[in-house]
Formats: sequence, C-alpha cells, structure tokens
Amino acid sequence: MSLAIETAESGQRVRTWAAPAKINLALHVTGRRADGYHLIESLAVFTRFGDRIEIAPADADEFSVSGRYAADVPLDGGNLVLKGRDALRQAAGVRSTPPVSIRLEKNLPVASGVGGGSSDAAAVLRGLTESWGLELDSAELARIGLSLGADVPMCLAAKPLVARGIGEELSMVPDFSALGLVLVNPGVPVSTTEIFAALSRRDNEPLPPLPRSIDFHSLRNWLEITRNDLERPALAMQPAIGRALSWLDKAGSGFSRMSGSGATCFGLFETGNVAKRAAAEIRDRQPDWFVAATRSMASEAGRDGQN
Repeated sequence: MSLAIETAESGQRVRTWAAPAKINLALHVTGRRADGYHLIESLAVFTRFGDRIEIAPADADEFSVSGRYAADVPLDGGNLVLKGRDALRQAAGVRSTPPVSIRLEKNLPVASGVGGGSSDAAAVLRGLTESWGLELDSAELARIGLSLGADVPMCLAAKPLVARGIGEELSMVPDFSALGLVLVNPGVPVSTTEIFAALSRRDNEPLPPLPRSIDFHSLRNWLEITRNDLERPALAMQPAIGRALSWLDKAGSGFSRMSGSGATCFGLFETGNVAKRAAAEIRDRQPDWFVAATRSMASEAGRDGQN
C-alpha cells in the first residue's frame, strides 16, 4: 500500500500521506528502566484505515484539523504534528524549509491505544522530508521520531514488526500476510500512565518465537499463547472494554484483544469481507462506538489479499 498520493487543488501541489492505525497484536511488559520507562516486546501491524495528512506549499505555516475526532485534537504546540514539523525543520539546519499548510483528517479516536498521534507525526516527517527535498535516511528520521515519542519510529516503518526496548528497537517480520481486522472503541477514556502504574508485574517473560510464515491460522494459534499485559488493569478501570471484546466475539472474531493501553480492541477475521459484515453488525448494535473494518498491511513477502 502506498503511503502517499498527489493531487492538485487551485493550482497547488497537494500530497496526502496515510497515517495508519498501529495495532499491538501482543504486548508483553518485560521490565522497567531506571528512568521509569517500561520495557516491552510487542508484535505490531498497521492498518489501511487511519488518519490522513495533507501537505501543500503556503505563504505561512498553517495547521487545521477535520474528521470525526477533530474536536479532540489540540491545535497548539503540544500537538505531535506540529512537534514533528518543528523537529524536522530544526534538524534540517540551514537547508530550506519553506512554509507549509498541514491538514490532519482525524479518523482515529484520540489516546485510544492505536498510536494515532505517533502515526500522524510519522506521516508529517515522511511528507515534509519529501516536500522540503531533505536527504535524510530512515535511521536519521527514526532518531528524530524517537525524540517525539517511543512509538514514532515504528510508525515510520509501518510494516509488521516486533518492537523491543521502550519500543524503538525494531525487527521487521518478513513473511506476514494481510489480516482482516475490526477495530472497536467503546468511547471511554484510558490513562496510559495509570494503566502502567496498576501493573502487578513488570518482569514478564518475552514473546514466544513467531511462526516462520504468518497467516490467519498460524497467527491465531500464536496469539493464544501471548498476552497484552496492559489489558487486565485496563479492564478493571474501564469495564466497557470487556463489552467491546464481547461484541467482537459475538460477531465471529477468531481472536479478540485490546490494543496498546486501550480502549481500542481488535478482532481478527479470516477475510476482509467477513470483517466488514462483523463491523456492520456491531455498528448496528452500538451506533455510538467507534467501529471500523480494515485490513492490515502485509510485509513485502507476505500475501496482500483483498477479500
């Protein structure tokens, strides 16, 4: 899947960059550093559904937000999109970084365990690197991304991967087929800080070895012997997460789990079409929830079926 498309509006060259949702299929907390950061091992994939970033030349820097969750996005310097723009401009030094107009289409719930803000920042870093003609390799971009947040480097990669350390040590998974997924968020707030503080253990065992080739069946079997160590404290704080998981199971999910620190949950389905039917069923019963059917992006060697 291409992460960028180009259009022309009023004679201006506009590039649109995808900011996919990041789904933690499994997340083991394996330790804690002296500085308080938790160590993790996580298998993550990225979906075709997500936010979108539009970048165009402008007379002065501009930033605007549209989409279902626009009202939840801060417009000040605390926004990761603006932090990404400013960090890249600083890294460019004396190189030309002319003003740009950035529009964020916010389709993902804010602070919901799917890396939306980090993925938005990654899309801005990719987009402005191209727009400004900066010659920065992936390692340099990852270093800039890490200064913005631990999830940004993996969102720059945007391929099936295992993240270790605080999330910055990345290993790509080479043979990973596309998956049918349904994402469900019951619309309850979750504090990542409180979830980590509520952990009963922080020295859990790492992920088991991955199957050599990953498809729906091998992944489902593997997920059964893994965990999301953040799910239990999140469920205790927000029982609605349990209801979201229950609805995914009722809709025929082959495997359901919370992503990240929540409250978004995912259901694994054998095909994209089955996922669409399941999403429609849940959306009909829970019209106020965020519900999206999507597919994950395959690795370069994986199969990227459409049905």
